[in-house]
Amino acid sequence: MRLLLDEHFSDRIAAALRAVGHDVVTVSELHIKGIDDGSLLALAEREDRALLTNNVRDFLELTARWASSGQDHCGLLFTSDASLPRGRSNIGTYVEHLGRLMDANPGRRPLENQVRWLP
Repeated sequence: MRLLLDEHFSDRIAAALRAVGHDVVTVSELHIKGIDDGSLLALAEREDRALLTNNVRDFLELTARWASSGQDHCGLLFTSDASLPRGRSNIGTYVEHLGRLMDANPGRRPLENQVRWLP
């Protein structure tokens, strides 16, 4: 499983996951902050990456449109600041949850067209 972290997430999460062998990049590392949601999802699709975001409303709407037109995506992972706040104190928690998810879902597109929530 390959993963793209939206601009809301720290590069430190990606670096820690790469350090243990996972293929993870961030919007920040790609220098595409501010990219529109459709272009971001299309990039993730082209690169066979699931996308981690907390922009639930916009991406649920977008993937519904994609599904109605028969367009696939590599998977969406959602978080909520209420249940898993973003911030330095939770970087390790994100690394732990994402690492477990990636270990349990090997292969090229294991979450294709799926939407999941991180605990």
